[in-house]
Amino acid sequence: MAGSFREALIIVILLSSSAYSQDVDANRIAFSEHVQKAQQFLREKHPDLAIPELQAAAALKPNDVAVEGDLGVLLYFQGKPDDAIPHLRKAVDLDPALAQMKGVLGLAELRTGDYGSARKDLEAAFPLIADKKVKTQIGLSLVGLYTQSGELDQAPPVLVSLLKTAPDSPEVLYASYRTFSDLAGESMLALSLRVPESAQMHQMIAHEEIRQGKTNEAIAEYRKALAIDPRLPGIHFELAELLRTGQDVTSKKEMDREYHAALAQDPRDEKSLCRLAELDAERGDFQRALEQFNQAVLLQPSDSNAKLGLAKTLIELNQNDKALIVLEEVVREEPTDATAHYRLGTMYRRLGRVDDAKREIATYKNLKELKDKLRARYKVLMIQPDEMRAEEDAHSSNR
Repeated sequence: MAGSFREALIIVILLSSSAYSQDVDANRIAFSEHVQKAQQFLREKHPDLAIPELQAAAALKPNDVAVEGDLGVLLYFQGKPDDAIPHLRKAVDLDPALAQMKGVLGLAELRTGDYGSARKDLEAAFPLIADKKVKTQIGLSLVGLYTQSGELDQAPPVLVSLLKTAPDSPEVLYASYRTFSDLAGESMLALSLRVPESAQMHQMIAHEEIRQGKTNEAIAEYRKALAIDPRLPGIHFELAELLRTGQDVTSKKEMDREYHAALAQDPRDEKSLCRLAELDAERGDFQRALEQFNQAVLLQPSDSNAKLGLAKTLIELNQNDKALIVLEEVVREEPTDATAHYRLGTMYRRLGRVDDAKREIATYKNLKELKDKLRARYKVLMIQPDEMRAEEDAHSSNR
């Protein structure tokens, strides 16, 4: 990260050459010569040799924004934050629009222990920086400051922005995991101390039991929560999802009641609507299932599970042309959905499109292998993500 961040700033320095004065009197000629030498050294990857040239240029023209900023950046990356700060500060004072310079200034202040100034400058710079590598470094430094000061509640907006900017960065992903885990821990402790007998407390305990694979214990906690507050948001659906794993008749009846209760509480509960459609399909009432899946897709057009359920129901009703359109749409929108590729491959096979079927089944196998590896990793962590469980259920029902 540090190397790529340094390279990103060096590029900024090289691009700033147009800002230097090119006038012809002796003083300015000397200034230009120092600047050109500095840029040549930078192109040759000798920042240590570029620094004296920029220092000489700064002495000839003390208020040149580009020289001051570039000199500050180089000094910072040479491990001299104390020397870098005056130059970076001068550049930012001369041109407040220099967001990246302000960000590096904040990093230098952070390195010298001036946390108040660092936070102020990093916060001002972060939303204005476009460069991915620079923004990531600035954002992670901000999150670190919030963590050190015990202000974790300030970190989520920064992390959400970083997850959009650098979604594959291990540093960003780990910082998000740590921050949100710590926030969850703080909330759990506060809930336990302040309202230990609340419905939300039992709902929280149920979530923790689920993480540890204790289904029966989680169901018991959900029932306690319901007894206290039957209108607790999400409670009916969450309980129904757990009951769905049971095989006995009593569990299935209670599950059905809870899905209906969730939908009665919130008629726009698209997930409960999908589950009820699945149950109708299992009973052979495909027309009713079709109506519910269509309603679910209208409520949430981006839900691939709803569309897959709709496609499967259309197939059962011999409406293969409509099912094909839905499946191809899901694959376009969710190219990593293994179940969608499997079902589309099966549909192509039915239609005699052999090559298309082979391609989709091959994609399905590759994605399934990847998901199996992830599932094994999550199993070690005693976690079963909802989306993995949903996909697993969808695939098993298809088979």
